[in-house]
Amino acid sequence: MPLPSPKLIPVTTQTRPETGAPRPDRVISGDPQNRTWNAYETGDGAFFSGIWEAEPGIWTIEYTEAEFCHIIEGESRLTDADGNVTTVQAGDAFVIPVGFSGTWEVVTRTRKHYAIYQP
Repeated sequence: MPLPSPKLIPVTTQTRPETGAPRPDRVISGDPQNRTWNAYETGDGAFFSGIWEAEPGIWTIEYTEAEFCHIIEGESRLTDADGNVTTVQAGDAFVIPVGFSGTWEVVTRTRKHYAIYQP
């Protein structure tokens, strides 16, 4: 007998979010508090996805994972280690590859869908 088909998993903000912030030693300016609604995670923790939202501020980032982002609302600026600035806003989709480093600046409260793979 075949196994039942897995069900689709909604990605919503209908549950209580986890709250957090970048580590204090990474914050450059502002108070970038964030909320995360993690919708799905594999048993081994290598892949997870959901919705993330943060308040204005700037902090350093160093990616050991690959992340797909789709901005739902707000505006942010990502600056890579070479000083190249990319502004993202509602409707933009992009991938942050493993090894990316620089800064993330939330200009106006930013909310995104995310899907992260941690190799």
